[in-house]
Amino acid sequence: MAILPILCYPDPRLHTVARPVSTVDERIHELTQDLLETMYDAHGIGLAATQVDVHERVVVIDVSEERNRPLVLINPEILWSSEETLVGDEGCLSVPGIYDGVERAAGVRVRALDAHGQDFIVEAKELLAVCIQHEMDHLLGKVFVEYLSPLKRNRIRSKMIKRQRDEARP
Repeated sequence: MAILPILCYPDPRLHTVARPVSTVDERIHELTQDLLETMYDAHGIGLAATQVDVHERVVVIDVSEERNRPLVLINPEILWSSEETLVGDEGCLSVPGIYDGVERAAGVRVRALDAHGQDFIVEAKELLAVCIQHEMDHLLGKVFVEYLSPLKRNRIRSKMIKRQRDEARP
């Protein structure tokens, strides 16, 4: 397993639409393990392959307090989302240190393949539902800051560019 580098906003690769996984093989299994290790190392609750510059429809999530209930979603598709919504402060490993309110469906039903290529359906609500929607947005090339006003988005973009420039200095 390996900890992978996470792309940071406004890296244009974050806007790449992920392609479906054609075969769940050893390579995909290793990718899911690397994604989980990377997510846990970065203290996140979700990570999409797009965020590590792998543009395939793979997501890992673990919203458990104990960090011991990983959920792997390969080729996920939302079958249903609730009319009820909630607004919560979202953050993102690709936009470190930035949190803001995003409106999402309070519940979703998703079909996906698991880490072994088996088809399954997950029903999620609240935090897990929000996390699934957030990570699936990454697979479509969308970062949560795109839900914010242009003013907020531009401020975040400038802040992230400045941070990256400062970190690159010796």
